[in-house]
Amino acid sequence: MEEGQALVTKTAITGIDPSLEEQAHAYIPVDIRPNSRINLFIYNLANAKKGRYRIENIRNVGEPPHILDSALVDFSTQQINRYLRSKGYFNASVSNEIVTNGKRAHVFFRAVLGEPFTLRKIAVDIADPQVAQLYAERKVGFSQIRPGMRYDEDSLVVERERIYHLMRQEGYYDYLRQYMRVDVDTALKNNQADVKLIVDNPEGREVHTQFVVDSSFVTVRHDRPELNLQSPETFNLTGGLYFEDYTGRFRPTPIARYLFHQQGDRYNVDKEDLTYDRLYELNGFRSVKITYDKPDTNRLNVHYELIPRAYMGNQIEGEYTFNAGMSGFNIGNTFTHRNLFGGLEQLEVKLRYGVLFDSRLPGNLLDRVFNNDFQIGVNITVPRLITPFNIPPVVSNGLPRTIFSANIQAFDQFQTYSNRYFNGTLSYNWYSSRYRQHTFAPLVLEYRYGQLNEEFAQKLIDQGFLLYVRSNNRAYFGLGSQYTYAVNAAKLSRLADFLYFRGALDLSGNVLGLASKVINFKRNEDGEKEVLGVPYLQYAKAEVDLRYYRYLGGDRQLVMRLNPGVAVPYGNNSSLLIFEKSFFGGGMNGMRAWQARTLGPGNYNREVLDPGLRLNLRNLDQLGEIKLEGNVEYRFKLVNDIFGAKLKAATFADFGNIWRIRENELNPGGEFKFDKFLGQIALGAGAGLRFDLDYFVIRLDAGMKVRDPQFDGTKQWVISELFNSREFKNQYRLTNAPDRYNFIQYNFGIGMPF
Repeated sequence: MEEGQALVTKTAITGIDPSLEEQAHAYIPVDIRPNSRINLFIYNLANAKKGRYRIENIRNVGEPPHILDSALVDFSTQQINRYLRSKGYFNASVSNEIVTNGKRAHVFFRAVLGEPFTLRKIAVDIADPQVAQLYAERKVGFSQIRPGMRYDEDSLVVERERIYHLMRQEGYYDYLRQYMRVDVDTALKNNQADVKLIVDNPEGREVHTQFVVDSSFVTVRHDRPELNLQSPETFNLTGGLYFEDYTGRFRPTPIARYLFHQQGDRYNVDKEDLTYDRLYELNGFRSVKITYDKPDTNRLNVHYELIPRAYMGNQIEGEYTFNAGMSGFNIGNTFTHRNLFGGLEQLEVKLRYGVLFDSRLPGNLLDRVFNNDFQIGVNITVPRLITPFNIPPVVSNGLPRTIFSANIQAFDQFQTYSNRYFNGTLSYNWYSSRYRQHTFAPLVLEYRYGQLNEEFAQKLIDQGFLLYVRSNNRAYFGLGSQYTYAVNAAKLSRLADFLYFRGALDLSGNVLGLASKVINFKRNEDGEKEVLGVPYLQYAKAEVDLRYYRYLGGDRQLVMRLNPGVAVPYGNNSSLLIFEKSFFGGGMNGMRAWQARTLGPGNYNREVLDPGLRLNLRNLDQLGEIKLEGNVEYRFKLVNDIFGAKLKAATFADFGNIWRIRENELNPGGEFKFDKFLGQIALGAGAGLRFDLDYFVIRLDAGMKVRDPQFDGTKQWVISELFNSREFKNQYRLTNAPDRYNFIQYNFGIGMPF
């Protein structure tokens, strides 16, 4: 800093009501507020050398020092005073004091409020008798001003906005905010004020005009003229709806379904907003524009101008993970067609491939493939509920959808296991309110064919794991239903205070179980009933995801999450839950200090396995039917702009585990017991960086193990061994080879963890 300059290190406002303090601080310009220490450090590191700042080629990182500016201090004083007057403190006075200590400055704003003015009388003068009656009938539902309250300009602004919205709801298309004004008389005794709300008529008219909808005109065209047809396809629908399609690709009825102004309706701004929302939710239009003309003094023609998005799109995404000699990647490609049959049906074809390498396996890179996973999924989404019976359309809160999906998975693990899995689903998605979403899948078909490597299966049998072999070395057929209920999913990207809830229920085999009472199904050698030559599944699975989001101002947010679940196999396959329906611990979206499928169940420690089995069973033996997981994460911003992205960060703590419902020969100590489960909770902590590019987030997290339940007693607190890690890891290698112990797990991926 130059001679005579001082860095602002503190600003404070005294003598003010605590409820007004935060807003009053907003009137102090950022340039004279204290710097973020981290951001200032980054700026100094990039732009300072030998005690002097760059004067050219300044690097735009961090935050430049906030130097004291007495003119800005005086300006802030005036602004705070005006703010206090707007809150009813008409006799308030604000002064400032600057205290400097070397190169540091503290700025104090001192307010003397006086008594606030309260409202004595509230008069209303509305020139149009019909509008006056409307206001009198509806003001109880929205008016926030009343005698005796403290004068507050913001309340009057809100009143004007609510009157404006009321008028636009009731057909007054031409109504303007400027028609309402407020007269305030503060020349009364006892710090009282009279307020008069005045709503004028349009100039030269005695009343406001209510408009009704006459005809509607829909035009669909590309924004590039060369792509449009010379002559549009035209359709005339009932109710005065005229449709012109210059693309030749759209059917009018699916679009007309979400045009909420009908012929003869009174104009309503809420219907206009709802039309915008639904047309954009269809995901087929890049631009939606609604305009009006007046064919008569009180009638409106509605014009909808729709510009479609690209019909086809493609997106590639991936993630990389590494830990303890195991590394791998997942890559995916999603192809989208946004107007498959002309009714804005959406086709998605998803391809996913994941591979995990083990550096301890001999040979070249391809010989070190530990497992690989290939998936292909096809979804067709129709923007309405397709049912065999008529049901009232539920469209006011969200776009209803019918989804047809099919997924195929091929999973192979080195010299251990291969799995082929098919899933076909019919599901319905709708909203019962703005933030309450339902997904019901009445039909879920599943087929799984799992096969253990012959040598590996024999080794399991020799060591007493016959039940595991029988449960996994076979095929299954499933017929069931699923239901999911979510609250506030639309708020997840907002900085606000709210609760998020998601509950899911998955049932399979009950219909077939009932059918088996009257149909004599064939049984296999294990006594299981078969359909299409394979046993059918019977299980019930429930999972809850409950989160509390707390907004702390700026870009700071605290998120607390609890995620329990239970899955119960019964009836036809009561011995063991299938792999795909089991819970697992660890992973980049849960217990981040553990790699996926390497935590639990319970106190299970893999040292009980033969070293050969220990390698081959990796990612297959640590499963459970009970899950309890929780997370606490504090999110904040570091830098506004770094390589075109906002750099954000997070610190977090994770806790949880999975368990078996009953004792299992594969996982000693893995069963759930009420008197023991608290001593089997894993703890992890860490920090991460998030590069926020607005349309997606790149995330890097580092999770550190604090408490690891695979050990006994005080040895579970592995954090105490962090600085003695070499000896600890060597000892672990002796008992658990070829497994390695790693205190820190790094996770790199796309999107937030939750």
